[in-house]
Amino acid sequence: MLTCQKSLFDLGEGVAYLNCATLSPLSRRVVAAGQEGIQRKVRPWSIKPTDFFEPCDRLRATFARLIAAEDLLEVALLPSVSYGLAQVAANMPAMKGKNKIVLLEGQFPSNVYCWHRLARTRQWECVQVAPPLTGSQRAAAWNEALLDAIDERTALVAMGPVHWTDGTCFDLEAVKQRVHRHGAVWVLDATQFVGAHPFSVTDLGPDAVVAAGYKFLMGPYGIAFGWYGPRIQQGMPIEENWANRMHSDDFARLINYQAHYRPGAQRFNVGEQANFITVPMMQAALDQVLEWGPARIQAYCRQLVHPYLDRLRAMGVEIAPQAWHIFGLHLPSHVPPQVLKEGLEALQVVVSVRGDAVRVSPNVYNTPEDMERLVEALDHALQDVRQTTH
Repeated sequence: MLTCQKSLFDLGEGVAYLNCATLSPLSRRVVAAGQEGIQRKVRPWSIKPTDFFEPCDRLRATFARLIAAEDLLEVALLPSVSYGLAQVAANMPAMKGKNKIVLLEGQFPSNVYCWHRLARTRQWECVQVAPPLTGSQRAAAWNEALLDAIDERTALVAMGPVHWTDGTCFDLEAVKQRVHRHGAVWVLDATQFVGAHPFSVTDLGPDAVVAAGYKFLMGPYGIAFGWYGPRIQQGMPIEENWANRMHSDDFARLINYQAHYRPGAQRFNVGEQANFITVPMMQAALDQVLEWGPARIQAYCRQLVHPYLDRLRAMGVEIAPQAWHIFGLHLPSHVPPQVLKEGLEALQVVVSVRGDAVRVSPNVYNTPEDMERLVEALDHALQDVRQTTH
């Protein structure tokens, strides 16, 4: 069992930070890697041509290992999830007889806007699948509605393994069978999943997976990853940068312009991919996540949260965690989530409001004391709201 890793972070003692789904803190190890990268840029003569490529290859290989991909050549370095999704939208194959995009209601905007544009361009329909129920049956009913929406007209299914607002889990194996049966393209935004939960592209067989680095991958802002399967991998990138062409590592011959891209998904790498500060930071972060292990991180979060479920429910809070690293507190109808969030933060308990849920997202640096503070602060804030409303 993984033990608390708080000593590896500089979190102080005054704040119960339960908000990794918004921004993870940086560990001391990641900060040190960034500081070293800054010092290298201070002395640019220390940066060699190989430094534009080898650290990026190592980072792509590490992410490939994290998601159980077969090869680093399937992975691209991105600046953001939206950039990675734009690569998919630009390379959607012709889909004869198909004219429907299936999304989940309330998806993160970056995983919505690009598909709305694609639908307008191709005159397709966007269907947003809403949760048909509340309460303990919500997740099962939402999964069933999602599967029902995927049919012979479906060209694309874009979703996350969990819903970013409240951690509702989706049955990826069932979705896999449905999209494969109907030949739809399947895109996963795994930002709120990869790093904190086991995940395998080899087992699932999606067409593309994107993930931001600054949440559960514990890295800096401004770096993300894309995994691209065979239907997308040989497409046309949305930008043309010098480093993505064959023989681009031979600086003396860069003006011998190349017709061919570097192998695999490298064509989708963002320009200036070899950021000498964020790449080593992200590498340090992924190395640490792999040392902890996503399965052990998930187990640690369960160990933190599970003892408090009955107390939360006794307060009138609806809570049914399926993924223990991200879950929603659904409050009594008379309690505004934003008011409750402000009450919690006044007591230095940091969470988020997303949709109609107070979202809680612990990780390995949190302690049982953090959870105790959350429950006590929640009880106190609910009492304040009750007194105000009466």
